[in-house]
Amino acid sequence: MYFASRMQAGRMLASQLAPKYRYENCAVVAIGDGGVVVGAQIAMQLHCILTMLMIEEIKLPMEDQTVAGMLSDGTFSYSHELSGGQMEEINSEFRGYMEQEKLTKFHNMNTLVGGSGTIDKSFLRGHNIIIVSDGFSNSFSLDMALDFLKLVAVERIIVATPLASVPAIDRMHIGADEICCLSVIENYIDTDHYYDQRDVPDHKKVIETIEKIILNWK
Repeated sequence: MYFASRMQAGRMLASQLAPKYRYENCAVVAIGDGGVVVGAQIAMQLHCILTMLMIEEIKLPMEDQTVAGMLSDGTFSYSHELSGGQMEEINSEFRGYMEQEKLTKFHNMNTLVGGSGTIDKSFLRGHNIIIVSDGFSNSFSLDMALDFLKLVAVERIIVATPLASVPAIDRMHIGADEICCLSVIENYIDTDHYYDQRDVPDHKKVIETIEKIILNWK
């Protein structure tokens, strides 16, 4: 399934979620800038807060597989796809590299965000949390989001996305209370591939969208 834009896809998700959650206590947690574009449409329809979870992937030198990730609050996590033995091997052979990557990713995210738009966990307690992405090519970012929410007392976790790969959907069935996905893709190419428009604005505009979301409630 292809979409004209992320905004269009967000409106389609909002129309599916609104009948059930329009008058419920909800919070949209968007993954990355693209997720904010989609999530803003949902937050406007549900009259709820919008915030962003920034995730930086860490890969080993000359490798394409993501082995770990960092959140903007400093949370670090290995990929759930790694075995205990693989994590021990990485810690042994790439300890210095991994520590440097942690520092670099953390610095980059905090420089980019500048303290605005990121998650305050106190705003999420007692809410139905709607995790939103513009596309889950795999389960990694979803794993990071679910790990982040583990210690937050929330009502329900709903995952909303226009696109998801089969492995990502499988993970949603384990970690989420509800799934709202418009298209499950068996051979996922690249998230941008499924949108006619490249409608992700610069990061400053994304932060403004989060800060002004209440003014745009419909």
